[in-house]
Order: sequence, then structure tokens, then C-alpha cells
Amino acid sequence: MPHAHMSARAMKHRDRFSLAAWCGALVAGGLILIAASSPTVASEPLDSAPTWHGGFARIEITPEFPLGMAGYGGRSEQASESLTPLFAKAMVLEDASGQRLVLVTLDLVGIHREQAQQLRTLIACTQSTDPERVVLACSHTHTGPVVGQNLGAMHYWRMDEAGQAAVDRYAARINELIPTVVEQAEERLAPITLSWGLGDCPLAVNRRNNSEPNVPMSRAAGELRGPVDHRVPVLAARDSDGELIGIVFGYACHATVLSSTQWSGDYPGFAQAALEERFPAAVAMFWAGCGADQNPLPRRTNELARHYGERLAGSVESVLRTHELRVLAPQTTASRETLPLAIDAETDLEFWRGQLGADDSFQRGRARYILESLDEDGAIPTAYPYEVVGWVLGQEASVDADADGDSRQVAWVFLGGEVVVDYSLALRQWESPPAGSANRATGFDSVWVTAYANDVMAYIPSRRVLAEGGYEGGGAMLYYGLPGLWTESIEGDIQESVARMLESDLTHRPPLPRLDD
Repeated sequence: MPHAHMSARAMKHRDRFSLAAWCGALVAGGLILIAASSPTVASEPLDSAPTWHGGFARIEITPEFPLGMAGYGGRSEQASESLTPLFAKAMVLEDASGQRLVLVTLDLVGIHREQAQQLRTLIACTQSTDPERVVLACSHTHTGPVVGQNLGAMHYWRMDEAGQAAVDRYAARINELIPTVVEQAEERLAPITLSWGLGDCPLAVNRRNNSEPNVPMSRAAGELRGPVDHRVPVLAARDSDGELIGIVFGYACHATVLSSTQWSGDYPGFAQAALEERFPAAVAMFWAGCGADQNPLPRRTNELARHYGERLAGSVESVLRTHELRVLAPQTTASRETLPLAIDAETDLEFWRGQLGADDSFQRGRARYILESLDEDGAIPTAYPYEVVGWVLGQEASVDADADGDSRQVAWVFLGGEVVVDYSLALRQWESPPAGSANRATGFDSVWVTAYANDVMAYIPSRRVLAEGGYEGGGAMLYYGLPGLWTESIEGDIQESVARMLESDLTHRPPLPRLDD
């Protein structure tokens, strides 16, 4: 699919389109709308205080026919058997003013920008909301199917005609199932309380700084190296009877325990299943954080995948059962920007035509992908339209409010691509100091960063990782089909975009401090 082409000025402009414009564009684009279910009239809350309304649902998306597997370039065989089922799960939240947020979590390695845009636009129309209020978040399991053009340079273009047809058929099926599960969640809208907490799970290992065979010994000696983010953000929804009906949690680590040819959600799938077994009325939803340079180590066995999943579920359960949760007021904001992330691209078409005859199949695949993805002027794109979405849950405290430790706002950032851990660690600098601190009024109570959201187009290195090089720093661009490396401005551009969105929610606080260059 061709990259979207627009001027840098247009891409940097805040995307604020009306619902009518989006729905009109959707119809004009030829995507068939699925009929929305009739609006559900939710029962009144037990008291007159403003409240959230929420609904959760799950639907199985395990392929029903043999299909190529995504994630590893050296694995060419199709899968037809399952270790665990794959799911799409939906959360529909409605705040006290009637504004909705929709989160869909997917047991998939990724989704392509164009397919995600169509789905989000459709969902926004049926939910009477805006596209920035709809997010598709992939777990990045490496034992899931190839989905449309995602990782097309690695998978799609190496398949024969029958294999490509199967991938297209599955992508069409996903286009049916995802709106369906959102509608099912909408049908279950009812008054809820929404709360959040943080757990910890020392599972992820920085794979750039630790040799995989040496990890057990290094862990035992306390000598693991490199940055990690072991936090486990937890969002809990309880109905009017206090029963847990929704658990949304994240973790920053690759879903790469398994590399077999059996479908599975890897350790995130086992974690979700464990929580749903322990809390039978709840839908458990996993989102992947900034774990592009993090691996679960050691790995490669079903027993380890189950073990890691149960460890992560245990961290979530500890937060839920020990009541380490803070209630969120029913207020939301959402915004987005599309950035022209610069690529140091090879723009000579003859170079790429020559690559069609390369010995390496991945080089041939990238060349074919690039030549079929020229912009509207027939040139190699030198920037990628990268979307950043920001949600804020809860109500901001006034500047003279008592610093009693109650939760006021959670900032939730959604980034596309495989984002390295440096981003989540940096953005956490915008969290408030602990209760009672002199600078309590600056920042948010917690900042969460979801990666692999809405578009998985490449690795997103920090400036440090880009300079160091290696797979995450640039080597993976071959498999994603981009015509060069990102430029060193990538980290600053993304951080500034997040700051612009979140500062609009800090009406009673000083501006966010600028992150170090």
C-alpha cells in the first residue's frame, strides 16, 4: 500500500476533523459500513454523582484456515494448529459528558496504517466519536498471523499467489470482527467505577545489553545491564455491585517467548487467560509498552510462556486484590498529531530497481515494496506520516488542592511502531512528584505509553539507540520496507508532539518541563 503523501506542514497540523467529514471520507473511500447496533440505554447509577459507563467484550480471531505466520523472517511454513486462541477485545468508555473512548487490543504482531485508519474511522462513526478516541493496540505476538500489508516487505511479497490470497482473506475477516467486538462492548455499557494502579514484574531483559545465554547467570548475580521498564499499569472497571468486569494492563516486553508454528498469544495471551480464570466476570486486555529492545529471557518453550504469563497476571492480581487502586473521575480528553518523521532515504529509483535482482530475498522484497509504495509524485518518500495519540483520564486538581495522594489524572500516550524503552522512561519525567512534595502541581499522576498502536511500520529508536546502531537502530528497516534510517531528530520530534497534546490538559499547572535533548 502506498505511503500517505502530504506536506510537512499539513502532517504537523493537529488532526481535528469533524465526525461528519470522517464518515463522508469513509463512504467516499468505498468501505462498506457495518450497521451499528441500536443505542443501549444504560441503567441509572445507584447515586446521582457523575459516573463512568463502560462495556467490555471479546471475540476470537484465530485463523480458520492455514496461514503464514508473522514476526520471524526465517519461518516460512504456514500454521493451522493452535496452542491458545487469539482474541480481539474491546473496551468502550463513556465519561460524564457522553464522550467515548474505544480501545481494541489484538493478539497480532501488528497492523498496517491504512487498514487501521479504515477500521478506526468506521468505529468512530458507529460510536459517534472522533478517530483520536479510537485506538487499536497489538500485543506483537510472534505466533500470530500475517495481517495484510503489515511487515509486507518481509512476509507478503515472499509468498506465492495462494499465500497472498489467504493473507488478504484474513485481513478482510479482521475488518469484520473488530467492529463487531466493539459493538458487543457498546451493548454492555453500564455504570462503572474506574480506577488505576501500578504493579511491578521484573521479567523483561534489555536484549541489546545482555547476551541471551548468559541471562540466567547474570540475573542470579544481579548483573543484568541496560534500561528496562518493569512497571505494570493497571486499569480496573467495576460494575455497580463492585464486581470486576474489565482489566486493562500493559507491559514493556517483546512477545517472543515462542517461535513455533502453533497460534498463540505468547506470554500476554497466557496472562490474560490467567486473569480471566481468576476473575470470571472480567475481560482482561493486554497492551504492549515500549519493549522493542526488551525480551523475555530465557525463552523458546511453552512452559516458559505460561510461566511468564502467570507471573505478569500475578502482578496485576496483586494490585487488584490489595486495593492499591485510585479512583478516576469520569472525565476524558483526546488529541492527536501526525508528524512527518524524516527518513534519510535512498531516493534513486534505479538503485531500488537494481535491488530487485539481489541475491537476498529480503532485499528483493524491500525493493518491490518500495517501488510499489511511491508517493503521488512517483518519488521515494523522505518522511513517514507518524501518528501520536494522547488520552487523559480523570480530572485535574486545582492548584490549591490538598496533595492528599488521590488520583487526579492519568496521561495515556499511544505510539505507533516498535518503540524502545527510552521513550517510556523519558515521558515518565512528566509525572507528579509524590504527594506532599513542593512541585506536586506539575505533571500527571501517572504517564502510560502504549506502543504498537494503530500502525506498526518500523522500529522507533531513541537517539541513543539510533547512534549505537544494531537491529533496533536501523537493521530492521530492511524488513519493514522503509528506504533508509530515521534521522536523529526522531526522539525530539515525538516527545515535543506528546508535550503539545498533554499541555492542553494542564490548565492549572505550569507547562511541562522540556525533556533533555
